[in-house]
Amino acid sequence: MLGITAAVLFFIAFLINAATISTNEVFSSTNFMLIGLAALALHVAGIGHGWARERGRSRRR
Repeated sequence: MLGITAAVLFFIAFLINAATISTNEVFSSTNFMLIGLAALALHVAGIGHGWARERGRSRRR
């Protein structure tokens, strides 16, 4: 889920940069890119993997 969030944030940063939209410093393309990088780092670290049970592995013997 964090990988998709990172992709959306990178796309928003790209749109702000490509369209040269004038925004305040909080919503700048650099800030969106940095938040996207943080989300991507959490995704790679396995933080946002999800809480669903593993499928296909049974513990019955």
